[in-house]
Amino acid sequence: MTNKPSEDRERVRQEMVADPRVVEAIVAAVHEQVPVYAALDDSRLPEVRAIAAWGLERLLHLWATDGTLGPADLRRFRGIASARAADGRPVQAVLRAYRVAGTVLTDEVAARAPRLAAADAFALARMLLATLDTLSEEMATAYAATSEDLAGDRSRALRLLFDDLIAGRHASVGALSDRSARLGIQLPDPYCLLAAEPVAADRPDLAHETATALLDALAPPGGEVTSLATVRGSRAVLLLPLAASERAGEVMGERSWRGCVITGESPDRIALAHRLAADALDTAPAHAHRSGQVLTDADAQVLALLAGRPAAPPDHIARLVLGPLAEAARRHLLDALTAYIDSGSANAAARALHLHPQSLRYRLRRVHELTGRDPRDPWQRLTLDIARTIRD
Repeated sequence: MTNKPSEDRERVRQEMVADPRVVEAIVAAVHEQVPVYAALDDSRLPEVRAIAAWGLERLLHLWATDGTLGPADLRRFRGIASARAADGRPVQAVLRAYRVAGTVLTDEVAARAPRLAAADAFALARMLLATLDTLSEEMATAYAATSEDLAGDRSRALRLLFDDLIAGRHASVGALSDRSARLGIQLPDPYCLLAAEPVAADRPDLAHETATALLDALAPPGGEVTSLATVRGSRAVLLLPLAASERAGEVMGERSWRGCVITGESPDRIALAHRLAADALDTAPAHAHRSGQVLTDADAQVLALLAGRPAAPPDHIARLVLGPLAEAARRHLLDALTAYIDSGSANAAARALHLHPQSLRYRLRRVHELTGRDPRDPWQRLTLDIARTIRD
């Protein structure tokens, strides 16, 4: 006695759902064949994997039962489309990902063909065509509606855009450009990212208006670029034109705030810039925060290195801290700095280098001028010491 086709399909369905390699094959194919998904970082792949697992289970169930998409399925697909509109992933790329997934599913079923009849294959093709047609219409409609809503509430749309940027939810620079174009904005490039917080020990969550007030104080009036602001707990996070970094320390001092400004990261690494700034504020000792000054890329990179989470190679960190001192023509200044750090005093360093103490102090002043770091300051001396050590 032969099994009914639905029983054969159910056996294949159970086998495929239980086999984790099927979901991994779908994720791998989408990652390889759809350029937007190829640019996703590791933090986004679990979401893709979860959607793939759910979609696989639902499609195989529809095939095994000769069913159709229900209201709950359509709500979920619309929700996925809305999320993609918010994070800037083009709907065409999302729909292509589903088509790629359908191809992988078909191949996986075909590999089990000896257990299936021709009617089962026709049922699979019919189900996939009908499902892809329905979800294409539903997702395109939801995507367009969400895009219109975001564009209509401009302040909310800009805040959501920045939230997605610092969370790393943008797939590529191209997707970011598309989303910016829909909002009619041009983001600063080059940019500085500033994370800032009140110095007071008791720091309740900030209101978004506090962040926008800080933005107004720092963002240049007029201009073609759009600066962004959002809040993370007790901190304000701002994306500004690079020139705004020059006033950050002054504005922080006026408000009795401290901050970290990152200026050396590219537009596709805004999430990394935010992580560097946030971690720096979390780990910097109190004496690293000088009045009228903010922590910089160099401070943040040194702190990340000390925490065992380096975000750049040692030679890059050394160049950030030492700046022109890394040049061969200024080796005498680096030697003076090294002698000062090793000996602990200008007089002892002068004796070690056979220099007059005034000559040694002059070289240390040049170190300060060229690097912006005073070797007499404990925190600045530590960063200089680490930089010359890892450079060697």
